[in-house]
Amino acid sequence: MLIPHSILSDVEKQKQAYTYAIIAVLLWSTVASAFKISLRFLDFLHLLFYASIASIIFLFVALLIQNKLYLLKSYSRRDYLRSALLGFLNPFFYYIILFKAYSLLPAQEAQPLNYTWPIMLVLLSIPLLGQKAGRKSFFAIGISFFGVLMISTQGNILGFRFTSFGGALLALGSALIWALFWIYNTRDKRDDIAKLLLNFIFGFIYLLVVLLFFSKITLPGIKGLLGAIYVGLFEMGITFVLWSKALKLSKTTAKISNFICLVPFLSLIWVHFFVGEAILPATVIGLIFIVVGIVLQQYRGLS
Repeated sequence: MLIPHSILSDVEKQKQAYTYAIIAVLLWSTVASAFKISLRFLDFLHLLFYASIASIIFLFVALLIQNKLYLLKSYSRRDYLRSALLGFLNPFFYYIILFKAYSLLPAQEAQPLNYTWPIMLVLLSIPLLGQKAGRKSFFAIGISFFGVLMISTQGNILGFRFTSFGGALLALGSALIWALFWIYNTRDKRDDIAKLLLNFIFGFIYLLVVLLFFSKITLPGIKGLLGAIYVGLFEMGITFVLWSKALKLSKTTAKISNFICLVPFLSLIWVHFFVGEAILPATVIGLIFIVVGIVLQQYRGLS
């Protein structure tokens, strides 16, 4: 039984924050494998279609349990327009690009390339938020993108040969889209779960239109359906709620944000054992460069 946050001591709150954060990180680390395995049974559009349904059901139930369904009626037309626009970015556009990248690349390449979104966030913050980036910031970005090149070429940097150049561009594009979504989403002060539910509802509508006009809706086999449900719950639903709780309970964001750095490394373990990919040294080295660049960029003294 959870103790109300109001009567928890600061130490107890921080312990709960760490617990939620660790569980979220462990779950997030499995989704790269889940993407790749699910794509064996579903194409990328149908994976997103059924995963979105699972996510919408979970988020609706989560709002119901928290007695927050009334929030959906309280929002203005402008709020719904904002959700329509954000829902286009995420889940619709973001996951279409990401899942397509996973269909073209080994999971050990797609996941780290997608993980460059914090660097994309810095680059987008310059024109969109008017923030400045000094030489040290660009040095950190350069370190991360050297890691990107290392992973994309499987270590054959001089030969400049890619497993899939288009797949690499899509994976990096997904990181760019997520960073763009993050910038606009942080300005939206509505309840996290409520606005995410609306985003997914609008994203599902866009996806439904695409399937009806450019493809067709087919019923998946049991393996594909279970994979989509897993993705919908543990990439888009439950894990988000756990991470949101961790952020609210933690004394500072910095105390738990570094846990995210564990995700890509843990992902490689699951990719090896569950997907069956032999993890290349270039992947590990490249991922280290990406993470080092991100950590340097987030260091407060960097300018």
